[in-house]
Amino acid sequence: MTDRQKDISSESTGPHVVKLKNWISCAPFEQLLNMKIIIAENAKATLTMPFYHDYAQGAGLMHGGALCSLADTAVVMAIKSILAPQTHFATISLSSKFLYPVKKGNITARAEAKIEGERTIRGSATVYNEDKRPILEFHSLFRIASNRQIKTPPEY
Repeated sequence: MTDRQKDISSESTGPHVVKLKNWISCAPFEQLLNMKIIIAENAKATLTMPFYHDYAQGAGLMHGGALCSLADTAVVMAIKSILAPQTHFATISLSSKFLYPVKKGNITARAEAKIEGERTIRGSATVYNEDKRPILEFHSLFRIASNRQIKTPPEY
């Protein structure tokens, strides 16, 4: 692929083909937010993310969407630690409770997942600031795709 093709594909509005290095690894969005996977095993995961200026909302605090993205991704990695590689699943609902604002530093999400029934997974995470103070409680439900295989669009 030429550099121009790479530029065009990164500016494209889709459909997109994403090839992860490993089953448990950060996708493009998570890389954009500089998330790091510390551990993901036995239905649990810990991820970290810095609070860069680009993640601030208008008052200078870390944007709630960035915090929720870290929590959601931590749950995803906990789920991936118990599902077979290439199993397709997605968040179907989530709720979050903001406990304390983030003004600086690195944040950490600790998550766990539990399979409920044949295709439902319940996840939860707590996000902490660098002082280990809880700043977000997060709960979510995921659904495993019924056919387990989602057709990806052809490469162009």
